[in-house]
Amino acid sequence: MTSQTPIDRRTALTSIAVGAGALGLASCAKARPGAAALAAPLLSSTELGYDARTNEYTLPPLPYAYDALEPAIDEQTMRIHHDKHHAGYIRGLNRALAKLSEIREGTGDAGLIKHWSRELSFHGSGHVNHALFWLTMATAGNGGGGAPSGALAEAIDASFGSFEKFKTHFSAASGAVEGSGWGWLVHEPTSGRLLVIQGEKQQDMMMTGVTPLLGLDVWEHAYYLKYQNRRADYVKSWWSVVNWSKVAQLYTRANG
Repeated sequence: MTSQTPIDRRTALTSIAVGAGALGLASCAKARPGAAALAAPLLSSTELGYDARTNEYTLPPLPYAYDALEPAIDEQTMRIHHDKHHAGYIRGLNRALAKLSEIREGTGDAGLIKHWSRELSFHGSGHVNHALFWLTMATAGNGGGGAPSGALAEAIDASFGSFEKFKTHFSAASGAVEGSGWGWLVHEPTSGRLLVIQGEKQQDMMMTGVTPLLGLDVWEHAYYLKYQNRRADYVKSWWSVVNWSKVAQLYTRANG
């Protein structure tokens, strides 16, 4: 994108993949021509379900069948998680963007800007988190499971000591999230290293400036039908469906 290209709602949201501060850009539907160029988007408009005709987000289909990740994740959970929970975040995101637009145009209640900004942060992050979640999983016969290779594997070894040590760290962090939230593998651009962090809800505790590469949803709706309160069992099974090829692609974009 050149410096002459206006920054629209899609570009603002897809250029960052997660976090309240990043998603706040999406509330400004158009920026002035000549604004600084943004980094290459982590996810495409198709992957995020952006509809240019309506200037809204729609629910992207899963990249596999609902039962494709069994036995790690069962079909019923996938249907409810994708069709109900993820769709709900998209509705909330579109509503927040519309309400913030009304405030800018003078037809909305400016006294509610804190509320709608928080709604944007929560629902926008929920949408992007889940878009990443679906894409970074795959069936066992189509790239799911195993271990990373190439530059990603080298980065994991350099940052954590070994792949097994990384898995231990990530599993422990994901299992210990208080209440509802996520475990994240992220790229920190200043040091160039990888970090494991926790996220509460959809956006709390995220580090400013990092790029998410791999997230594990540990909200109860992600695993309770099959695993009940056995979150550790869910985390252990999830490793068998991680799409390391997609994670490596995201790492290349973040590290480029």
